[in-house]
Amino acid sequence: MSLSDQLTAYLTRIWDKPVIVEGLSRIPGGASRETYRFDAVVDGARRGLILRRDPPGSLIDTDRRLEFLAYQSFFGRAPVPEPIALEEGGAELERPFFIMSRVDGGKAAGPFGANPYGEHAGAIGEQFFTALGAIAAADPATLPIAEAAEAPALDACWKRELDYWEGVINADELHPQPIVRAAMRRLRRNPPPPAVKLCVVHGDYRSGNFLHDEKGKMLTILDWEMAHLGDPLEDLGWATDPLWSHGETERVSGMLPLEEAFALWEAASGLKVDRKAFEWWSLFASVKGQAIWTSSAKEYRDGGLKDPVLGFSGWYTARRQDVILADRLARLEGAI
Repeated sequence: MSLSDQLTAYLTRIWDKPVIVEGLSRIPGGASRETYRFDAVVDGARRGLILRRDPPGSLIDTDRRLEFLAYQSFFGRAPVPEPIALEEGGAELERPFFIMSRVDGGKAAGPFGANPYGEHAGAIGEQFFTALGAIAAADPATLPIAEAAEAPALDACWKRELDYWEGVINADELHPQPIVRAAMRRLRRNPPPPAVKLCVVHGDYRSGNFLHDEKGKMLTILDWEMAHLGDPLEDLGWATDPLWSHGETERVSGMLPLEEAFALWEAASGLKVDRKAFEWWSLFASVKGQAIWTSSAKEYRDGGLKDPVLGFSGWYTARRQDVILADRLARLEGAI
């Protein structure tokens, strides 16, 4: 039975009415889920949907239920697609999956293209950092994500994340990486202040993981598969990493000056950016990035995942992250 037939059978059963699935096609990319777009025709009406299904193997180990609950938590609070159904047992599709609404007419910025937002960079930046602040403002205990997400102590958020990503590097490293090792040593010697509040952390909030209409409007935030509870500055550090700057030196994420981004985030979150803590999470962001690129290189070399993007990430992106790490370490040590 084809995937289209499986989807037809599944939706017909859960909606208890005939469904026709049309236009099923896979969306390339994605390190942790197979992603497909399709239309479901029900009672003569057409619904645009997205299927996210677990692959046989995955670059990043993530919890599909937690990802689905993240969409449930912020649908209506922030620009996110509507979650429709979750099947952890696979049902008719044989592998775990979930389905959500599709947002059409949007564009995602490529990670390395220059000036992806053109004259709308400032307007996009206002929405981007305001939405991130709104995520931090939410009380996790009142959200569906609390059903599945571990809640660390405020003073343990940093260690849990550093332990995890250092473990990824230890497991997947193909050659010595002295720069990221030096960064990890510094992070452990100089832990950040405790989180001021336990928040939902998107985990991959950055330029490229949202859609915009090319006219200055942010349409939807995507890729919640790394969502967890932790220090909200983790997302802020990741979003402002120079890797996502599109070649800019004065505007973070290719959108706004850093201080403007801080002000928007603070206004929306009701929190203040502790500059010392942000410094720690900024360095951590590049360590986390290097861990992901390290896994990309291993998966591509070992043949588990054939996507050439993995090879590119394990080569070019990893080298770029090394440069960012070296520059940050030099500045922190007072060498420049």
